[in-house]
Amino acid sequence: MLAYPAIDPVAVSLGPVRLHWYGLMYVIAFLLAWLLGRYRASRPGSGWKKDQVDDFVTWAMLGVVVGARLGYVLFYDLATYQADPMEILRVWNGGMSFHGGLLGVMLISLFWAKKHGKRFLDVLDFVAPLAPLGLLCGRIGNFINGELWGKVSDVDWAMVFPGAGELPRHPTQLYEAGLEGLLLFLVLWIYSRKPRPMGAVSGLFAVGYALARITVEFFRIPDPQLGYLYGGWLTMGQILCLPLLFVGLCLLFYAWRQYKNPCRERVELEDGSVIFIRRR
Repeated sequence: MLAYPAIDPVAVSLGPVRLHWYGLMYVIAFLLAWLLGRYRASRPGSGWKKDQVDDFVTWAMLGVVVGARLGYVLFYDLATYQADPMEILRVWNGGMSFHGGLLGVMLISLFWAKKHGKRFLDVLDFVAPLAPLGLLCGRIGNFINGELWGKVSDVDWAMVFPGAGELPRHPTQLYEAGLEGLLLFLVLWIYSRKPRPMGAVSGLFAVGYALARITVEFFRIPDPQLGYLYGGWLTMGQILCLPLLFVGLCLLFYAWRQYKNPCRERVELEDGSVIFIRRR
């Protein structure tokens, strides 16, 4: 058994102003996405400019925070927020939904793509490899908060979490940080280094995240206000991942069809932009 490193959830306290680690993790996540995005934009053939990355990340921050918070309210704990609407603003207490954040970013991406004359899937393909490190940061924030722990276990790396009783449990926050964070980032970053059919990178992200989340949910305790939704094993997280998995598989199939039956040729210009020539 490993000792849980009890870290004060408040990183910095200056009088009445307190900076929580959970919020700081979001700042780090957006900073990493911005830096990685600017790096990708600087590569030949990216079709993006650095100032476009700056603009998109600014909008994406709004989509992530608002979408993730509203997603948690609607999917996981509507009754609590109906009783105390001001709780919606207390994001440092946790309560952010990945699926809500994803929907928020997708809406922002759709709006941004139309504004800048880009295709929606091209924007998602560019953004997808930037997301996993943000997920890693978020799960580290969950770990510091001592929330979203796993089931009782006797594995050597089990931990006793504050507020979870005296028995050691799976550190499922770290499982998710490793799978949907670090591992998914490495897979997507390596895969996207070469030109891929439109939709392939975002499809791989959707499938990879869904499989990682569904797997870890078998070791994780569900939100107490919901519990298991069926059979003592099915959770809300797994249900929300099923349509994501389906969409991801559809995108990969669509990308595969493009690869097998190309109708347009990708041409990279000297200025780094990309055009597509229709083939007869």
